[in-house]
Amino acid sequence: MAGGACVICASGDLLDGGDGIRFTVTRPTGEEPAFVVRHGGRVRAYLNRCAHVPVELDWQPGRFFDSDRRYLICATHGALYEPGSGYCFAGPCKGRTLVPVEVEERDGGVYLVG
Repeated sequence: MAGGACVICASGDLLDGGDGIRFTVTRPTGEEPAFVVRHGGRVRAYLNRCAHVPVELDWQPGRFFDSDRRYLICATHGALYEPGSGYCFAGPCKGRTLVPVEVEERDGGVYLVG
């Protein structure tokens, strides 16, 4: 998905603290997996890559939140990330952040920007 704004999903597909939607972004290094979730009423998107080592976060496709649905969690390392900022506050990559992906929500959809 490159150029302009590409639709990722319908706004209604993302419930607050619910499952995320996986998608792919085109970067200078090639295609990379990413995901979008809703938390605190806002959509947030990041590359689907732990800040510790480059493994995907979700323990099952689209499952990015911990059992309390408060934080993003790396299924491999147990690192916990703040959904709003991508900041890791617990785990082997404490102090690092997920790589954000620019998205916008409008007209009933969630769009990749860029």
